Amino acid sequence: MTTQGTSAFEELAFFMQMLVVLWIYLPGFLVNTFAMMWGKWLPKTGYGPWPIDAGKIHKDGNRILGDGKTWNGLIGGSLTSGLLCVVMGMVLDSSSSAPFFDPVDENGWYFFAGGILAAFILGTILGFTSLLGDLSGSYVKRRRGMKREGDTSSKAPLLDTLPFAISVFIFGLILFPGTLHSNTQIIPAMIGIVVITPILHRSFNLIGYKLGWKDVPY
Repeated sequence: MTTQGTSAFEELAFFMQMLVVLWIYLPGFLVNTFAMMWGKWLPKTGYGPWPIDAGKIHKDGNRILGDGKTWNGLIGGSLTSGLLCVVMGMVLDSSSSAPFFDPVDENGWYFFAGGILAAFILGTILGFTSLLGDLSGSYVKRRRGMKREGDTSSKAPLLDTLPFAISVFIFGLILFPGTLHSNTQIIPAMIGIVVITPILHRSFNLIGYKLGWKDVPY
């Protein structure tokens, strides 16, 4: 993404701006599905799962995070988001039109690695910061007494959706200065996406549930 690309973004209609933001942040929006896949499939090979909270109980008597948040999901999901960004970068170039701008910006600090590795770094960070937000949502759910044990998961539409989107956007604005990811012009579009994120997240999770990747459709 170049300066010309940023200027082109500013000239787009608001709905198209939202599509651009969703596209360049796609690794962060799909990482939950990737994490679920790693959390569900890796244990079938005899490795894991490894709950992040190690089964520990908080002073309120509930698990800190619960069985659904694992190291295999966190690490595997983040790295898979990195691979997704590599694929996105490989099929696009600097001349690609909206909403499919190349998410890798040559002005980004991560571009020191160049090309494929730069895309992998970008995607991995987007995935990881998104999952940090998801972990914070789970922490709040546990403090409210909502369970996540084995295949049983309490449903909380806003806590299941908004924390990861808000987290990945905030970290994107902070960690990628000088790129479209952090351009203040995209903040209104970010807010618009946060508003519709519950619908997007529900749709992605329904697809994952139908494909057998998730135990619950939320």
